[in-house]
Amino acid sequence: MEVSYKWLQEFIALPESPEEVGKLLTGTGLEVEGIEAVGPSGEPAAENALSGVVIGEVLTCTKHPDADKLSLTTVDVGTGQPLPIVCGAPNVAAGQKVIVALVGATLHPTAGESFQIKKAKIRGALSEGMICAEDEIGLGTSHAGIIVLDPDGPGAALPNGTPADQYFDVSPDYRISIGLTPNRIDAASHLGVARDLRAVLNRPLQWPDIDAFRVDNESLTLDVRVDDTEACPRYTGLTISGLTVGESPEWLKKRLLSIGLNPINNIVDITNFVCHDLGQPLHAFDADKIAGHQVIVKTLPAGTPFVTLDGVERKLTATDLMICDAEKPMCIAGVFGGQYSGVTAQTTRIFLESAYFSAMSVRKTALHHGLKTDASFRFERGTDPAMPLIALKRAALLIQEIAGSNGGTGQVRPGIISSAITDLYPTPVAPFRVPVRYRNINRLIGINIDFAEIQRILEALDIQLDEQTNDGFVAVVPPYRVDVTREADVIEEILRIYGLDNIPLSKNLAADSLSEFPKIDPDQWQSRVGQLMAANGFHEILTLSLTRPSYHEAIRPSLPGADVTLLNPLSDELSVMRQTLLFSSLETLVYNLNRRQKDLKLFEFGKVYHKVTGENGAVKYVERMRLSLAITGNQQAESWMQKSQPVAYHDLATAVQRILNLFRVRNVETQPADPNLFQYGLTYLVNKKPLVSIGLVKTKLAKLVDLKQPVFYADFDWSALMKATGGKVRYDEVSRFPDVRRDLSLVIDKTVTFEQISRLAHQTERKLLRSVNTFDVFEGEQLGADKKSYSVSFTLQDTTQTLTDATIDKTMQRLMSAFERELGAVIRK
Repeated sequence: MEVSYKWLQEFIALPESPEEVGKLLTGTGLEVEGIEAVGPSGEPAAENALSGVVIGEVLTCTKHPDADKLSLTTVDVGTGQPLPIVCGAPNVAAGQKVIVALVGATLHPTAGESFQIKKAKIRGALSEGMICAEDEIGLGTSHAGIIVLDPDGPGAALPNGTPADQYFDVSPDYRISIGLTPNRIDAASHLGVARDLRAVLNRPLQWPDIDAFRVDNESLTLDVRVDDTEACPRYTGLTISGLTVGESPEWLKKRLLSIGLNPINNIVDITNFVCHDLGQPLHAFDADKIAGHQVIVKTLPAGTPFVTLDGVERKLTATDLMICDAEKPMCIAGVFGGQYSGVTAQTTRIFLESAYFSAMSVRKTALHHGLKTDASFRFERGTDPAMPLIALKRAALLIQEIAGSNGGTGQVRPGIISSAITDLYPTPVAPFRVPVRYRNINRLIGINIDFAEIQRILEALDIQLDEQTNDGFVAVVPPYRVDVTREADVIEEILRIYGLDNIPLSKNLAADSLSEFPKIDPDQWQSRVGQLMAANGFHEILTLSLTRPSYHEAIRPSLPGADVTLLNPLSDELSVMRQTLLFSSLETLVYNLNRRQKDLKLFEFGKVYHKVTGENGAVKYVERMRLSLAITGNQQAESWMQKSQPVAYHDLATAVQRILNLFRVRNVETQPADPNLFQYGLTYLVNKKPLVSIGLVKTKLAKLVDLKQPVFYADFDWSALMKATGGKVRYDEVSRFPDVRRDLSLVIDKTVTFEQISRLAHQTERKLLRSVNTFDVFEGEQLGADKKSYSVSFTLQDTTQTLTDATIDKTMQRLMSAFERELGAVIRK
């Protein structure tokens, strides 16, 4: 985005140089990518094209004795010593105020190459300067004679020697290129950029004066209607008559050229000027081309043809918002005008539109038709809903002044505001209300900023403070700041104006956040578990929710409630809703085994159902999600490299543990699995609540589905798994010091589990113990009745130093004492 340095000065006093302004803007987040001096034509210019050119006064003027077309003059240029200058212009005369290029000045003519003024002898006469024509100093194309200042004009009062650029006001402007990020559409205008400068410089902002706006009459009142108020929340407009479309005045052309826009005509130029001035796009229609004196904002049927200003016929979609008259569409709202309703050289009356369109509506339309305009750029990112009326009055006043008609008399008359303002705004857009806490401001920024400074910054950004307490306040953010909707956004506003350079860096860099952790999404986790299982050789199955009542009768004591029975079942075999996924899995295994698929790993996500009758007789239906795993057959197909091994309990236990690791489940306890379902197995509990049961399915249950080979099955409570997730992940650097392994053989009761051994070991040695592992289990008559032997390895490591034998022995002695005391273990070394 391009802004003009001189244009900015119309909004705020800027004694700072363009470079200093660029640094300030970059500091506020409006990154300046370049600053370029530009001349009146908008082309790159020298820093001062009139350097060394001054106002002078011709004291004497005589004919050159040796040249009929040359004159010998003496010119006062304010140095106290008149300069002799040879001049070839026919209109030079004594007493004139003229423009003089001094020796050493470099001139940049309108045509031709630049050249430097030097002392010279012309036909024998000394010449120490040059009296200039307008083309010789790049101010025009005329070479008919030298520039002579009006004796009654402002130049006559200027002292001799005054720099010419002060008189002509042709000091270069500076085009400031800003890399505008998509979220800062509020700064897509000179007003928006000036707002940031107001906040950082603590200077007042000068708004354009629109108090002079008056309605002259209502002779050209149009019927304006908005049918789609969602796509167009606000629509304003008025008519102006008595206009002459023509060339814009020099000041307006310079303003547009300074930011790289080409002037078109005075009406279009004013709408472009106001767009870049206030950030509000406008559109002017030829009022005489509006059929039925109606303006209707609505959508049209899909496929409706419409010819845009570029002469291309486009097929509209059903969601394209259009500005229409009583008969036809005239403009794609907020995007592009139509070919047959725009302003032409013959236009004398216009309807001027200034609206607030939905960003989503404009974005969809612009994207569909591949149209990117200054208007769509702003509308599709979010404009200011309060600005249409201000911009409308601003543009109307300029049009009155600049495009007034001469009425054939030769005397320019101002344009006529020929209707009252139409302002359709049924539901005003409310400001954002954002609660902010002081402790979060200080925490995120890293220092304590005085409350008075916080208040000054926010109010300078048009953010008001409401409901103030000792703990915080509610920031009332204007709707045009579409990027400030959260507490962190308000804090960022404070920080960028306060200045990142004013925040001291601490020795230890850190980051903080106000964001809450997102809620767990069961669908995402289901997808992740599915990917994990598939990566480990499992196949997903999807089975019916209906099952046989006989299955439930076989495990009735283990079911959570009564069956949900169908009123009109298609068959007796499928007459109840399943209460477990077990039999669905077993039936799937049988189906595949009967087709010679013997080595199977299956998983299923599915719901189970039951009902519970309360004390008052009310029936409550319960629906829960479960995850089941089932394996049978061999671990892998036989090959010449290794023999096949049948699956075992620990093959499924490993898969279960992978799921628990994925969810970062910690502090798991175990108890024997339900004997009605499993011949042996474990139930894992978290916070005393069952999470997953795993074991070998009882033979009698397998026989119910005619399954003849062993099946290991795991059943997860999916809701409980969702709640158990979230253990913290910690990163530790790889230690520079080696770990040490020590082994113990423990003779213990058969009732003692490895889980108890591991938990007791970690409770006894919290600092050095890294891992505990069982590498052998032995049972035999020589150990005694109800005894078993665990061979357990312990890995020890200190992250700060190499372990000594004394420390290792002391640690192992502490562990052995704990095993003997708490578990009744006998240590066999």
